[in-house]
Amino acid sequence: MNTLNDCGNFLKVLFCAFLIFWSGTISASNKKTNNRPNIILYVVDDLGTNDAGCYGNPFIKTPGIDALAEAGTRFTHAFCTSPSCSASRSVILTGLHNHANGQYGHSHGKFHFSAFSNIKSLPVMLEDEGYRTMHIGKFHVAPLEVFQFQNQKENSKEKTKKISVDERIDQFISDDSGSPFFLYYCTMEPHRPFKRHGSDTIRAEDIVVPNHLPDIPAIRSDLAKYYMSAQRADKGLLNLIEKLKRENKWDNTIILFTSDNGRPFMGAKLNLYEPGIRLPFVLRNPFQKRHGIVSDAMISFTDITPTLLDLAGVDISKLNFHGRSIKSQLNKEKSIGFDTIYASHTFHETTMYYPMRMIRDRRYKLIWNLAYGQPFPLGVSAERFAKLIKDNQLAKFGKRLIKDFLQRPKFELYDLINDPDEVNNLAYNLEYQHLVNFYKSKLYDFQKNTDDLWKVYQDYDELEKYLIEITK
Repeated sequence: MNTLNDCGNFLKVLFCAFLIFWSGTISASNKKTNNRPNIILYVVDDLGTNDAGCYGNPFIKTPGIDALAEAGTRFTHAFCTSPSCSASRSVILTGLHNHANGQYGHSHGKFHFSAFSNIKSLPVMLEDEGYRTMHIGKFHVAPLEVFQFQNQKENSKEKTKKISVDERIDQFISDDSGSPFFLYYCTMEPHRPFKRHGSDTIRAEDIVVPNHLPDIPAIRSDLAKYYMSAQRADKGLLNLIEKLKRENKWDNTIILFTSDNGRPFMGAKLNLYEPGIRLPFVLRNPFQKRHGIVSDAMISFTDITPTLLDLAGVDISKLNFHGRSIKSQLNKEKSIGFDTIYASHTFHETTMYYPMRMIRDRRYKLIWNLAYGQPFPLGVSAERFAKLIKDNQLAKFGKRLIKDFLQRPKFELYDLINDPDEVNNLAYNLEYQHLVNFYKSKLYDFQKNTDDLWKVYQDYDELEKYLIEITK
């Protein structure tokens, strides 16, 4: 009997010890979670780098982006890795180039591209760390199982109450459960067809036309509509900032604003030229010591996922990304060690196959057009492009000859200091062959290091050299 009592007492003590340990573990876990910042990743659709007030555009009003820049860090050299919606967004949410994550092109409709099932995305990793996650707006990646947000799970239930987007966001932000949140907010603007905000008007005759476009009335009119659509996208960001302040969440929320690719005009989106890949990028960390910083660090979209995880307090040292955290650059105007970026584009729509790989540093850019023998594919834009050319009898589109735009050489090398519009290709100038070979070598290493299936083109490159030699 005494033995049974002793046993019972021992079990009680053991159970109490377990409760104390368990409650302590939960308490420590909750404390760790409660101290983590909220995160908002705000991605607009097709906004070019200079198309915001804080980037020097005098024709467009963007009080939301401007306020964010005043409170955080504005980057002047941020680059997407693929100038196409789905491919670019997959990189944003994984930290991996699309040739490695599997999202080679558009996910919707018959295009049907999707990421590999073993990929772990940013929302999934943050949920594992105790974050509440929500996606609002354009999604455009697949499959859902890889890019899973909690509100997608909730919306899949048959009896989910239908409420407005604003109500959903208000409820999500105001939640006082103690868990931090991750909100992935994606506008449809300023993607075509352009939508304006309220009565805001931008006059076509006032606009300065970018160098990659012809200065003709049709382009001016299109740009005015595009700018007004961009103002509509900015309004959503401004509303979010105001919500955060009303809910006393502003001082504990990180906000990253960017676009998926360049403006939806010829010579920008779908191209690895500067207007297609150099984008607005503003990151506000409420805990950084200095505000209103303008940084020259060269940022790749592969850096976004590791950066946000790092800022959330996640140990990223054992995680595999093609990018790296830029947390160390947030308080610096001049970067150290952020001077080279790579780009990888393969598809837009399924029929728009034109694989390109690129390396860019502070001065030079080398583009390798892997499918250089075929015309550059224009897809649904072809008809509009052809009409503009015929109606206006154009030989050039901006500063670039149309024939050079449509039929591209194998390699393009540009001196971005002396030729910022990228029209003087140095790749076949004998004086620059050492640079071409240097950057080609870097691209080959990049392909090997990132598991690029298109590295088989390296073999074709060697075969081509051999065939040239034996036919001399």
